[in-house]
Amino acid sequence: MTTAFFWDERCFWHAGGNYAFLLPIGGLVQPMATGGLPESPETKRRLKNLMDVTGLSAELSLQSAAPATREDLLRVHPASYLDEFKKLSDAGGGELGRRTPFAQGGFEIAALSAGLSIAAVEAVLTGASQNAYALSRPPGHHCLPDFPNGFCLLANIAIAIEAVKARHSLGRVAVIDWDVHHGNGTEAIFYDRDDVLTISLHQEGNYPLDTGDAADRGEGAGQGFNINLPLPAGTGHTAYLAAMDQIVIPALETYDPDLIIVACGYDAAAIDPLARMLATAETFREMTTRVKEAAARLCDGKLVLVHEGGYSEVYVPFCGHATLEALSGSTITAPDPFAETFRIRQPGPAFDHFLRDYITELGEKVDLLK
Repeated sequence: MTTAFFWDERCFWHAGGNYAFLLPIGGLVQPMATGGLPESPETKRRLKNLMDVTGLSAELSLQSAAPATREDLLRVHPASYLDEFKKLSDAGGGELGRRTPFAQGGFEIAALSAGLSIAAVEAVLTGASQNAYALSRPPGHHCLPDFPNGFCLLANIAIAIEAVKARHSLGRVAVIDWDVHHGNGTEAIFYDRDDVLTISLHQEGNYPLDTGDAADRGEGAGQGFNINLPLPAGTGHTAYLAAMDQIVIPALETYDPDLIIVACGYDAAAIDPLARMLATAETFREMTTRVKEAAARLCDGKLVLVHEGGYSEVYVPFCGHATLEALSGSTITAPDPFAETFRIRQPGPAFDHFLRDYITELGEKVDLLK
């Protein structure tokens, strides 16, 4: 079966800041690529363009999807929040939370972004595709039920999980978030539940500043089912894979999920403007391979990747292409033009040894699902 790839040109028209320039954005007026925020459509559009140029797109099942319905959204977000979002969107745009500006029509585009995530999970659960990728924009992992922040207006992954749980017989879901910023929204939504395991690998003390500590393990029924892996600035390829091998994959093995979802941000890459990590395209390829192999062992290969952050217009396309190569098993490649540069920039032996010891201690601290 093919890998499904869910995308929609309209998601590239989400305007993250243009409203401030008093331009007539909305309807058939496409916003400018630069709108005052690092969350630009170009990182996503260039990934799709690169896939088209290499021929990878032709090997995938490219699809769009219907927007998430109000019923879907209400399973995560209160009516008061949705009504205020829609009202402001219809009136020309604005901002509801922290770093979450949107233009006219922002509500509809955010609902479409969530709808792509729902459709990707549906395709995998129904067997239409073995695995899937949702090129969702705006992203979702920072969004709380009633408060958007960090460019995130709706909680895409949480909405998708709740939607498919309402429609299908779905038990345990594991969410791995390797976006460089802590997945605080997803964590908060499932913090007191044991039917969703949340794991976040993120740069320590980046964003948000007040969440993501390793000691935050969940509460009530969810105690032990939230794992935070705050990694030091400068963490590179070897240490990311060590974290996957020593903590993430064993946690999946212990939890034995029925479905795995990855919050797939590329801002841990070496030249991202909003982080100070040293992951490469090969890092994302290897992490995807590891999770895909775990999914094959644990849940009949049921794996969905949902696009989150990543703000380097030149490098996100290569990281995303490498990820999709691994996800789909394609032999079509897009050679990393920065591979040698980033190989030289990887941490030296002393720091690498420190990182390995740090990850070992971190694994002992989180004590897998206990």
